[in-house]
Amino acid sequence: MQERSFSETAESGKTLDRFDIAILAALQQDARLTNTELAARIGLSAAPTWRRVRWLEQQGYITGYRAEIDRRKIGLGVLAFVRVDAERNNADATQALEAAIRALPEVVACHYISGAGTFELQVVSRDLHHFSTFAREVLLNLPNVKDLHTSFSLGEVKADAALPLTHWLADKGMHTADRRKT
Repeated sequence: MQERSFSETAESGKTLDRFDIAILAALQQDARLTNTELAARIGLSAAPTWRRVRWLEQQGYITGYRAEIDRRKIGLGVLAFVRVDAERNNADATQALEAAIRALPEVVACHYISGAGTFELQVVSRDLHHFSTFAREVLLNLPNVKDLHTSFSLGEVKADAALPLTHWLADKGMHTADRRKT
């Protein structure tokens, strides 16, 4: 199988090659790598590595870089999963609720869901008392909210923010041993 060059990938916009996937995997593990360190890890020189990273950013594969903070160390001991039932499901009401949710720093994730409920929120709080106050005074008063259903995390089994990339490798016909390198 012939390896697609970076310029072919960038121009066509169709696919990522093994170097692009290796860059994504390495940066998910350690976004603080210098370009030189990253280039050494993936087996390219610094200049093409830099161009590939910039292209991955421009194409939206890499959407940002940030530090992962232990929420408990900064006093946010409660993680709640809150299903929000909306009063009405129409475009204007849903957009108003989405905008209000986006403005809340306590809500660290929000998903529009199928099945029962409209949104599933992940909310952090100092303790149960503060969460209860936040739910009553803020969440229940958001536009178009009918009801809330809350579950609390009793402990994290896995909280890895790194996304799996093995499906890309399988599509490239790479063997298992090759996958472990990325």
